[in-house]
Amino acid sequence: MIQNKGRIAISKESSSRMKEYIQDSREKLEGGGVLLGRFIIDSKDIIVDHVTIPMIGDKRSRTSFFRGDSQHQKIVNNWWAKSAGTCNYLGEWHTHPENYPTPSETDLQGWKEKLKTDKFSSRYLYFIIVGIKELCIWEGDRRKLKFKKLNSTNEK
Repeated sequence: MIQNKGRIAISKESSSRMKEYIQDSREKLEGGGVLLGRFIIDSKDIIVDHVTIPMIGDKRSRTSFFRGDSQHQKIVNNWWAKSAGTCNYLGEWHTHPENYPTPSETDLQGWKEKLKTDKFSSRYLYFIIVGIKELCIWEGDRRKLKFKKLNSTNEK
C-alpha cells in the first residue's frame, strides 16, 4: 500500500527484466535503471510498465551501480512522447548481492538527491532494490525527504 492508499504493481515484463540482473553469483555486477509507468485514472494505483536496464555510461561493480543519465533519459523521453505524456518517470531500481535487500547509506543519500533534483509530476518517487530472494519497494516523499518500505515480493 502506498501513502495515498493506492497500490503499486509491476508488469511481468518489467519484473522479468529486473530479475535478469539478480546477483546470485560472485561474478555478477549490480544492475539498475529507471522505472516508467502510469497513474491509473480514477484510482490511486500506479503501474510500472517499463524499466531501463544497464547501458553504456553506467558504472557497475559488485557493490555499486551509478546510472549515467543520457541513455536512460533518451528512453524516458521516447516513452513520454510515444505515450502522449501518460508514461511517467516513477523512480529507480537496482540490485544488491544479498538475499533480503536493504538500502545502504549511499542509496539513501542518492535517493534524497533524486527527490530534490529530479523532475517528476507526483509527490513521490519509488525505489526498488532487487535482492537474490526478494524484491523490495520504498516510497520516497519529496516534501519530507523520507522513505517508507512498502512491500516485498519473493523472487523464487
